[in-house]
Amino acid sequence: MNTRSHLRSLLPVREDLTMVQRHWKGDILAGITVGIVALPLALAFGISSGLGAAPGIVTAIVAGAVAAIFGGSHLQVSGPTGAMVVVLAPLVATYGAEVVPLLSVMAGIMVLVGGLLGLGRSISLIPWPVVEGFTLGIATIIFLQQIPSALGVTADPALNTVVASGLAILESTWGTAVVTLGLAMLVVAVTILAPRLHRALPGSLIGVIVATLIAELLRLDVPRIGEIPSTLPIPHIPSFTLPLLQELLIPAAAVALLAAIESLLAARVAAGMVAGGTYQPDRELFGQGLANIAAGVFGGMPATGAIARTAVNIRSGGRSRLSPMLHAVLLLGVVALASGAVSRIPLSALAGVLMVTALRMTSKSTVKAVMRSTRSDASVFVLTAAVTIALDLLWAIALGVLVAVVLMLRKLSSRSGIYREEIPGEKHEEDSSIAILRLDGAMFFAVSDRLLTEAGRLTGVRVVILRLSRVGVMDATGARGISEIVTMLQDKGMEVLIKGLSPTHRPLVERLGLLAAVGRRDHLFDEMAAALARAREIVRRQRSEEEAERLRTLESWKEREDPEALADGSERSGWLYRSRRPKGTAKP
Repeated sequence: MNTRSHLRSLLPVREDLTMVQRHWKGDILAGITVGIVALPLALAFGISSGLGAAPGIVTAIVAGAVAAIFGGSHLQVSGPTGAMVVVLAPLVATYGAEVVPLLSVMAGIMVLVGGLLGLGRSISLIPWPVVEGFTLGIATIIFLQQIPSALGVTADPALNTVVASGLAILESTWGTAVVTLGLAMLVVAVTILAPRLHRALPGSLIGVIVATLIAELLRLDVPRIGEIPSTLPIPHIPSFTLPLLQELLIPAAAVALLAAIESLLAARVAAGMVAGGTYQPDRELFGQGLANIAAGVFGGMPATGAIARTAVNIRSGGRSRLSPMLHAVLLLGVVALASGAVSRIPLSALAGVLMVTALRMTSKSTVKAVMRSTRSDASVFVLTAAVTIALDLLWAIALGVLVAVVLMLRKLSSRSGIYREEIPGEKHEEDSSIAILRLDGAMFFAVSDRLLTEAGRLTGVRVVILRLSRVGVMDATGARGISEIVTMLQDKGMEVLIKGLSPTHRPLVERLGLLAAVGRRDHLFDEMAAALARAREIVRRQRSEEEAERLRTLESWKEREDPEALADGSERSGWLYRSRRPKGTAKP
């Protein structure tokens, strides 16, 4: 794909409108449903990140609408998510809430550039155990983050989540905690039980409404959301300075990485939930980049594709971009018409919503599947989850991928080796002086030294046929290693023939000296029969040359020891006589 075609593929196309015209009836109901589900989540994620409810719902509206138009999936619903909260909360504690819009714009630009550069397929480079590990870690952190709110305590955002939740339990006043925890548990119960009565019931919203009504009727003194604006903020470019941009560069990269990973994962999952479903990864990055830039301009927070809301959209019948657009419109209507009622929602009620969300982020079956797969994959899964909880998501992804790569290289290395094969077909006299060495697996930096050592143990042969037809992967170190094996065998007096060198690998090994090491292009073969014929010819030639050399040496010794013996043919004089005289006999 050339540059112009790639850029054109990132923009909306006529098919987007065609899908809307085809599925608009089902999309209307789906959009309303997912909007109802998204309302308490948007409020809760904004509060959990330390920004307040307003940035959460603004982000759901603005980012949700922009991503619906420009994103790479017809099914994706975007907005604030729990994973983003996990990254944002410590950043807000460190830099302050006022930098978050700028952070969103910076991260959006990075994600947009990723789409322009065609990096959408890079999601496949992250191993499944790493994805599931940080998902479990994020779910754990989100759940722990709700404990202070459920107990009516304000946690210190600078503390580690595990420490903060523990201190909240120790410092809570149980007279207040019983009330707030009761509201949270009520929301949890309604959220879980309502869909069991009817799958269309929005359990989280019903739970929040019930908890709010109880708090209002009983005039409970519990923390509330507080006032939120009744209109969207006026868009403006966040203020910045060059030192601030430099300071936020690494945090913005972490936010961009998370936005890209979660959005691409959600889009891929969504495509798998619908028969014939597809998505465009590069366009998804481009659209999510624009969505984050727009959210920052409106004073919101970074957004990603939301797996849970996307799944609700699909299960409710959403099949085109109309449903996520309607979800954003519905939330805008709530801001315009019901901001006063929303401000009275107890924080503990939203904590209950997020507790259920955290519990649903990963399943027991998934955890069991990973733990039962292989020991290395299970180790990566546990490590990623633990690092996510103890440190942060960026470290978890980096360490998880690094460990997964090391373990995979170790596995590839263990399956690569050099083996001596039996000579096929009818046996010849020369075959005792010929060895076939087969290289298996991958020739790369992790195995080349080991194979060189193993090849160095070969002795007692004249010709070695190095069989490369089973080498599937080769890097520069591996190619150089093959050349060193050839040179080492030649230094031990063996001639080396190469059989089965792949055309894919040939340019690399030629550049790194294999042909120079072999010495002759007629030592390269595609068929074993031709290689064996050449090896036997070399052995016969070497034996003939050695026999001729032996005879020349013999004649030379005869002349040197007893020149007259050669003249009369006598065998009793000189070196020849002494060599044949029985040991212990006297000289005549």
